[in-house]
Amino acid sequence: MRRMPAHRMSRDEFHAKIADHDADQLRKILWTLYWRGSAPMRERIEAQLDPAAHARQQRDKAAPSAAAVGEQVRAFAELARSGAYLAGDRRVSPKERSRWRFTFRRLAADAQAALAGEDVDAAAAAVEVLIDLARESYDVVYFRSEDPVQAAGFVVSNAAAGLWRAVRDRHGFATFADRAAPQLLRWETGYGWTRYGSGSVAEKETSLGTVLEGMLQAPDHWRTFADRYLAALDEVVDVPAATRRRWRGSPERDREERARALAEWHSLLVERLIGSEDEELLDRLVAHPALGGPEQTFLAAQLAHRRGDDDSARQLVHDSLEGLPGHPGFHDLARRIGAPLPPRAQQAREARRW
Repeated sequence: MRRMPAHRMSRDEFHAKIADHDADQLRKILWTLYWRGSAPMRERIEAQLDPAAHARQQRDKAAPSAAAVGEQVRAFAELARSGAYLAGDRRVSPKERSRWRFTFRRLAADAQAALAGEDVDAAAAAVEVLIDLARESYDVVYFRSEDPVQAAGFVVSNAAAGLWRAVRDRHGFATFADRAAPQLLRWETGYGWTRYGSGSVAEKETSLGTVLEGMLQAPDHWRTFADRYLAALDEVVDVPAATRRRWRGSPERDREERARALAEWHSLLVERLIGSEDEELLDRLVAHPALGGPEQTFLAAQLAHRRGDDDSARQLVHDSLEGLPGHPGFHDLARRIGAPLPPRAQQAREARRW
């Protein structure tokens, strides 16, 4: 026979029952309930007694162990870089070689979730390794996939944004700038992180310059970050030639590709620092030896134009179009300031009817 549920007092009935009890009696009732109640009941009482501590416990409980995730991420990256996911390496089974994308996704999810825990630095290091691996995968074959970033479902800009926010919130702006500026230099691209620039992952990507624009809220933020960014460029120049990362096989191409990858970020710096007391940082930027090619020349043209020196800007835009005759941004500024076009740039404009 089904048992009838016991009568449950309404709120008014309950308040009426305890109205005659003093504080000591209520504490005794609560203690009895806490001590003899179930684990979920004790947890609910503890949450009411100390909400802040309960919230921290819940957050830590939900976040994976940053140290454990970090070890797994480093091991995964080491295997990938050694070619273990491509060939018959006994450290990686044939089944795991075909399932690498699921491992990547799990590690990425755990590392980013661990940023919400107490050990932010360990979690940040794990996310950094994964972003490095994704960035390298554009040029180097680590996995059997035509587009590994798309296959892994890894949105680099989202991961970088979460990493940078966690570091800033835990350590403050200065430490964030110190860590993020070299990472920006290492990770930013002008075309995204998927090889074909299309698909569900590419649609979610944004530039790291745009991510930073939303994080640099005050003028002193821009000054601090720009100064640290220039220091990061200095560090690239100071790296011994034999150990430098090469994009296209020559120092000149490295400088050109670096300037192209960071062109949007450099334009943002011009917009934010022009006319300020920190404008001298822009002079250092446009002449920096870590940059080169048409994009650096165009950066100088932008700066000259913003300073009202359109004669210099016209010549600089012309020179930029000699190197990249079909660049839409170059053509836009050339049209606005009446810069003469080189023959190939003129042909590009006529073909595209700009």
